[in-house]
Amino acid sequence: MTGTLTSTPTDVSVIRDVRPWGGEPADLHVADGTIAAVVPHDATAAPAPGDVDGRGLLALPGLVNAHAHVDKSWWGKPWVSYGGEGGVLGRIAHERAHRDELGIPGVDVTLAVLRESVRTGTTVVRTHVDVDLGVGLRGIEVVREAVAVLGGAVHAEIVAFPQDGVLRRPGVLDLLDRAAATGADHVGGLDPASIDRDPVGQLDGLFAIAERRGVGIDVHLHDGGELGAFQIELMIDRTLRAGLQGRVNVAHGFAVGQLSGSRQADLVAAMAEAGITMTTVAPIGAAPLPLLALRDAGVPVGLGTDGIRDLWSPYGTGDLLALTTQLARLSGLRHDEDLVTAARVASSDAARFVGRQVHDLVPGAPADVVLVDAENVPDAVVRAPRRALVVAGGRVVARDGEVLV
Repeated sequence: MTGTLTSTPTDVSVIRDVRPWGGEPADLHVADGTIAAVVPHDATAAPAPGDVDGRGLLALPGLVNAHAHVDKSWWGKPWVSYGGEGGVLGRIAHERAHRDELGIPGVDVTLAVLRESVRTGTTVVRTHVDVDLGVGLRGIEVVREAVAVLGGAVHAEIVAFPQDGVLRRPGVLDLLDRAAATGADHVGGLDPASIDRDPVGQLDGLFAIAERRGVGIDVHLHDGGELGAFQIELMIDRTLRAGLQGRVNVAHGFAVGQLSGSRQADLVAAMAEAGITMTTVAPIGAAPLPLLALRDAGVPVGLGTDGIRDLWSPYGTGDLLALTTQLARLSGLRHDEDLVTAARVASSDAARFVGRQVHDLVPGAPADVVLVDAENVPDAVVRAPRRALVVAGGRVVARDGEVLV
């Protein structure tokens, strides 16, 4: 494909001549930040102000980062050498000891990592934000301020996240309740067994907040094998008793990938019955989630970056399409239809993780669109080419690899 994208005003009226999901050329009509119509491309129509010439590029919905920590990153700062000890507890201690000297949480560092995410096509984020006895609820306010500065370039749902534990730090459960009462979308948990040593107590506390405040639950669960499976079973039971189907998520959930045969199948079926979802960060070295089995059973899966260049790890770029490549490879996906599934995990199928009824290239959906120079969706997943244009809420927010907000 040749030529360059037309220089256009920030607000978009029509995104012309694109191939939604690799289909036939179409024009996406935009009104009030929403896709108003998707019609066959009209090559005879004269360009009008607010039109974008998509040059026949592949169009995908804006990417959805379903598991992020945008309050933690040191993106944009000088290199920070990792000095922490291994394991979850070692990384927690290292982060607590050094975050203040890096200005974490801070609006400037949060803006830096959000802008990089927007540049590579992410328009919606579910972000875990640390809530603890040291920062209180300040991190949540920081993230809200950074999102507001970007003026609609990215939408964020917030999980009040107890990174330092819940019950082992008296007062954290009250902070989570306050966060939920003041607008957090979800309350988080962390390894109820291995961190708090009281899985029943932690989960009872979180579910009580969720029932009282009408919020969701999103639990980091690193514990593997039968210990992890046991905690998922506790969550299934509480979800059904509380009527919170569709409101509870297991993040990481390494145990699901480690189980095999009928044990795995039975647990996945029980999760589907309870409407429990999962998010993965496609980690290297861990047993991958059985992505296709989860899909077939009806357990929705979201993809997220986890931390990006933070005090836990220097890795991460915020490029969710590149992470989709990693997810596909780790999951052993080769067939075209399965590669399309991976792309949908990172975009349209993730609507439920960010409070949207629909997030796709269809009328009524938010006008969040990413254009890439790719032959088809499998090609885009395998190569993760540069994002040629990113539109969020009907506004051009990145073009030719440069962020505009």
